[in-house]
Amino acid sequence: MKIEECHSLEEVRNHIDRLDDQIVEIIAARNGYVKQAANFKHSIEEIKANERMEAVMDRVRSRAMEFGVSPNLLTKLYTIMIDEMVEAEISEFRNAKSL
Repeated sequence: MKIEECHSLEEVRNHIDRLDDQIVEIIAARNGYVKQAANFKHSIEEIKANERMEAVMDRVRSRAMEFGVSPNLLTKLYTIMIDEMVEAEISEFRNAKSL
């Protein structure tokens, strides 16, 4: 990703705002796929999928290092995101089973 050189604080903030909008959209899309995953799982333990979470974290940490971003920052962000999305997936799973 190319980072443009900015010539004012306003320009920097505009770029950050644009990126924040994209980040939110991408997280929403990820959440939609996570909810769909509930349709393919047979138990709450399968939803929690600790091995998958570890693999995601390893991949994210590796990508963070490639881009010069703190792996610890990404680990913290992904831990929060995954915990919340797992809860949403469990909710979807329970709702589907109650129909």
